[in-house]
Amino acid sequence: MASRAGRAPGVTIGDVAAAAQVSRATVSRAFTRPQLLSQETVERVRTVAARLGYVGNQAARALSTGRFGNIAVVVPDIANPFFPPLVRSLQLAAEAADLAVFLGDSDESAEREAKLIARLAAQVEGFVLASPRLSEALIRELAATRPVVLVNRDLDGIPRVLIDSSGGMTEAVLLLKKLGHQRLVYLAGPRDSWSDQQRRETLTQTSAKAGLTVEIVEVGRPTYAAGRDSVSAVVRSGATAAIAFDDVVSQGVLAGLEVRGISVPTDFSLVGCDDTLAALTTPALTSVSAGAAPAGTAAAKLLVNLLEATEPHTEPSTECVTIATHLVTRATTAAAPKSTP
Repeated sequence: MASRAGRAPGVTIGDVAAAAQVSRATVSRAFTRPQLLSQETVERVRTVAARLGYVGNQAARALSTGRFGNIAVVVPDIANPFFPPLVRSLQLAAEAADLAVFLGDSDESAEREAKLIARLAAQVEGFVLASPRLSEALIRELAATRPVVLVNRDLDGIPRVLIDSSGGMTEAVLLLKKLGHQRLVYLAGPRDSWSDQQRRETLTQTSAKAGLTVEIVEVGRPTYAAGRDSVSAVVRSGATAAIAFDDVVSQGVLAGLEVRGISVPTDFSLVGCDDTLAALTTPALTSVSAGAAPAGTAAAKLLVNLLEATEPHTEPSTECVTIATHLVTRATTAAAPKSTP
């Protein structure tokens, strides 16, 4: 009879290895990393294990090897519609590698992010940090002790996935110029966000080359309420068009403009970023494409590669995967009005 631990008394991983004529490492991989072995080897090992009454025990393996079969992804705000597609695609790719995914939400707080990582570190083999708010020093400190992959944070020497907003942002500015807009507003996101830094830089440089005036309105945490509350500043600016840090902010701006009787796009044009809410806005939102799902898949693959690079003296991966963006034009952009709203 099998024991409560899930195996016949006395049957060890060595017994299975001897009976299957493979190494102990191969037996372990047959249960924890089957994708590294041929299907024939996996089936042979598992058949022998079943005949002997041996079942791999994850808790016991973790205690003896430090390999938990878990990874963690930490995001700044799971309520932001950009992150669920990223997490879902990451989880699918991780499951294909027989890894479970723990999720942490830092609530846009670097301090909370650090606490989450400290508590998860004892249970996971590696981290994906999506748009992390941690300082560079703390991220590098973590990467020195655990495999780490970054999403939308560009640090040399650490594997990362970057959604390059510059292409889509450039298209947005040039479209607004073509439509006759001369004064723009950028509704900025958190200053410690790599994505916001990239979008600010692209917007200001492209606008300057195009001869357009840009005013930066600091929104801070990208929420619907923040977007709605920014409308007063937008109106005071005299701009005829705005580009928002993301679609959530854009949705709030649409609501705030409607309250003031300002029609979009007749009186005012609006562009979002991440392209996550077009189906939920009226009119449908012009937005810079997201790439969240591909980013999640790419991040999972980079982390799996790190976890599988166990050869002694192997140089850690520093690969950078870049995902391009483009502008998706819909119904919130039109020719500039003859006079400002």
